[in-house]
Amino acid sequence: MQLQLQTWQEVEAYLARSTAIIIPIGSTEQHGPNGFIGTDALCPEFLARAIGDGEDVLVAPTISVGMAQHHLGFAGSITLRPSTLMAVIQDTVNSLAVHGFDSFYFLNGHGGNIATVTAAFSEIYAESSLGRADHNRPPLRCKLRNWWDLQGVQSLSQELFGEAEGRHATCSEVSLTYYAYPEHVKHADMTPEIAPTGPIYAADDYRRRFPDGRIGSNPALASVAAGEQLFHAAIAELGEDFKAFSAGAD
Repeated sequence: MQLQLQTWQEVEAYLARSTAIIIPIGSTEQHGPNGFIGTDALCPEFLARAIGDGEDVLVAPTISVGMAQHHLGFAGSITLRPSTLMAVIQDTVNSLAVHGFDSFYFLNGHGGNIATVTAAFSEIYAESSLGRADHNRPPLRCKLRNWWDLQGVQSLSQELFGEAEGRHATCSEVSLTYYAYPEHVKHADMTPEIAPTGPIYAADDYRRRFPDGRIGSNPALASVAAGEQLFHAAIAELGEDFKAFSAGAD
C-alpha cells in the first residue's frame, strides 16, 4: 500500500489502526556492466511494496539517492553528502511524525548508507532527549534493516553463487532487479570473471581499483529465476521482522 497512491483521508484511516510505516532507502549508482544504476533503490522498493500489499502496511516513497560519492567515477551515479542524507531522513521522519506516525522501518539496499542512516536516527532521538522536539510529537522508534543481510537471503546467495556473489554489483541484487524488471535484463562479458576486491576510498581511486565497477562479484550469473527465489526468501523473513517491530517487540 503506497503512500503516494492514497488520499489524505485514507492515510488518516490507516493511522487509526497503525502508526508504523516502511521507508525504502537505497542509492543511485553504477552496478557494473550488467546491473541497473537504480539497483540499490529498486531492491528495497520492490520488497517493501510486496510487504505493504501482503500485510496492509503503508509504504513511503523511496529515498532513492544515498551516500555514494565513491561511485562518481562512473556515468549516471548520483550522491548526497552524509549531512544532506541525514537531513532528508530527519525531515522525512519528522514530517510523518506530525501526522502521528511513530515507528519507522527503513528497508535499506545500500551498504554505504548504514553509517549515515544510523547517525540520523541518533539525531532524531537526541531531539527528544534534549527537549528540542515539539511537545506534541510522540516518542519515535526507527529501525534499519538491510535486505541482503537476512539469514534466508544469505544462505540462498551462498548456495546459488558461492564466492562469485561478491561485495558490490552482487549476483543476488542484480538477480532481484531482473525478477522485478525482466524486460530490462542486460548481458555483458565479465573480465575477469570474478572481480578483484579491496578497500573503497574516493571516486578516482575506486575507478582505478575496480575499472568495471564490480567488487569481488560475477553478476553474469544473475538470473530472473534466482531473483524469484531470493524475493520469496526475503519476503518471508521481512514480513515477520516488520510485524515484530511494529508491535514494539523489536
